[in-house]
Amino acid sequence: MMTRLKSIGAMAILVAACSNGAADEVTQVPEIPVRVAPVTRAAVALPITGTGTFGAKEEVQLGFKVGGVIQRITVDAGQTVRAGQLLAELRMDEANAAVSRTGATADNTDRELARARRLYADSVIPLAQLEAREAAARVAQADLSTARFNYQYARIVAPSSGVVLERKHEPGELVNPGAAVLVLASESRGNVLRVGLADRDVVRVKQGDRASVRFDAVPGRVFSGVVSEVGRAAEPGTGTYLVDIQLRDTGGLVSDLVGNVEIYSAQGDPATLVPLAALLEADGDHGAVYRLASDGKTVERREVRVGFLVGDKVAVSGVDSGATVVTQGAAYVRDGSTVKVVP
Repeated sequence: MMTRLKSIGAMAILVAACSNGAADEVTQVPEIPVRVAPVTRAAVALPITGTGTFGAKEEVQLGFKVGGVIQRITVDAGQTVRAGQLLAELRMDEANAAVSRTGATADNTDRELARARRLYADSVIPLAQLEAREAAARVAQADLSTARFNYQYARIVAPSSGVVLERKHEPGELVNPGAAVLVLASESRGNVLRVGLADRDVVRVKQGDRASVRFDAVPGRVFSGVVSEVGRAAEPGTGTYLVDIQLRDTGGLVSDLVGNVEIYSAQGDPATLVPLAALLEADGDHGAVYRLASDGKTVERREVRVGFLVGDKVAVSGVDSGATVVTQGAAYVRDGSTVKVVP
């Protein structure tokens, strides 16, 4: 009987020893190495997005001051021109005739005025007659000046260097005074992306705000710029306000390219920001992060609502600023995992 009790006791001690060893083995959970970063809070603004057309800030429609038949046009669409270059002219027959006719009239009235002054000096004619001759001479000179002015503007000269965007008429056509014959993209004020923004967006935009522009026609390139002008009145028909984005580098761009712009307003609202690398399982406006617990050894899963990107960070709600979240190694942890923070 005593021998049996000793055997049972020995077995109990062995079982207890095995159980304690198994328990010790279970509690020794391996630590997962991770890197962490703080959750910050800063004033940021949701980028204002829009679509616009690239081109010269100043597009000039060029025409003749007087009507007539086009004699010649010396440029085609797409051609670069320099300031002062002759672009087009009317048939000069009528203009030449007008200058000749008014010039002859002016010469005749000048001679009559000179004769009237001599006669008045000799008291042959009264003052009123002299004044009438003087008035006639002034009218004749004014007519001559008008004819010469019209003669000058029977030609179109480039007001500045630039590129011809459109040629609206051809030689031999009859054009009315002021009708656009050519459209010139002037280089005098540079090139811009012109965007139409709704009223709720334009009130947040100020001159000098940063912007980035992407063109489908130029994939892989991001063009930086600034807001150079903000419209003060809505455009008729669309109700949008025009905003000009002055681009810093326009190499490779041509007129009328369509670009997508993001404007970063200087006016912002406080937002909670986490590193983009900390965001997991992002789906639409939902995602998750792993927050380092107060003991500094375990992590806690937090569901967050995703807002918008700010550089290499993302605005979220659902985690407090000042917390620490896992950035590297987040894919290998679970809620409650034991971790080791490494530099």
